[in-house]
This record gives sequence, C-alpha cells and structure tokens, in this order.
Amino acid sequence: MKVAVYPGSFDPITYGHLDIIHRGLKVFDKIIVAVLVNSSKKPLFSIEERKKMIREATKKIERVEVDSFQGLLIDYVHKRKANVILRGLRAISDFEYELKIASTNRILSEEVETLFLMTNHKHSFISSENVKEIAKYGADVRGLVPEHVAEALEAKFSESSIWTLDRE
Repeated sequence: MKVAVYPGSFDPITYGHLDIIHRGLKVFDKIIVAVLVNSSKKPLFSIEERKKMIREATKKIERVEVDSFQGLLIDYVHKRKANVILRGLRAISDFEYELKIASTNRILSEEVETLFLMTNHKHSFISSENVKEIAKYGADVRGLVPEHVAEALEAKFSESSIWTLDRE
C-alpha cells in the first residue's frame, strides 16, 4: 500500500489543500493529513478544531485519514509506516522553502521521498494566511474555503473589534 503523509498547519484548510489531497489520491492508496503541532506559531484554530474542519472537508473522500503530530516529521512518517511526504507548491517562493525542508528530510532518512504537486492554477494564490486576513475584515471567503470553514472563520472573528467595526 502506498501511503503518503501530507503535513501542514492547515489553519484553516483551503480549497488549495483539498486540491492537493484529491490529486494525491491519484498516486497514493491513502493520504494521512497530518496537522503539525508547532509551538512557534500562534494558530487561529486549535489542533482539534483544525482536525475537525479537515475531517468535515474530506468526509466524502475515501482513503483520507486525519491526524496530528508533534516533533520531527520524519519520525512521524516512520511511525505511520509511510514512505512519501506529499507537499503542495503554489509559487517559486514555496519551492525554495520546500526544497530546504525536503533536502533536510532526505539527510535524516534516505528511504523517505518528498513528492511535490503544483496546486491547480485556480488555487495558486490561496494561502491560509490570506484567508484569515480576508476573513478578519469580514469579507466572504466562501470561494477560498469550504462553507463550514468560512462559518468557523466568521465565528472566530465575530468577537473581533475590527470585524464588528467594518460590518456596522
């Protein structure tokens, strides 16, 4: 069985992420979407909230598992008995960053490959950071994320003074 780990913060999951999952399933028997517990970042959503949103977004997609991990990605990949790390690329700037990480992972474990998929051009401008910034100011992000994610963003920012001021 060909298993890939698709790691990321997914704060929140976007249509770009879902595009990579759908296309990755053309290559792999199973994809484990692994939410990274990263103490250096301050996510908008908790790990459990992110996992719940991913599960909801992928509930009709077979062969997808949602999990979280802390520590080295390579250790997690070995623990899950996968041999490929799946990553999406949007632009050249993504490639430079991802190449450094993939090269480091290759040094740590020669038997684990990294596979890069280019995001569909329709989603190449979408990032979780952009989505959060747009949602923070009360704009509709439904074309960028699934409905339930847009609703979760609205709920998170509805308490925000910026969101409320802009909506009055």
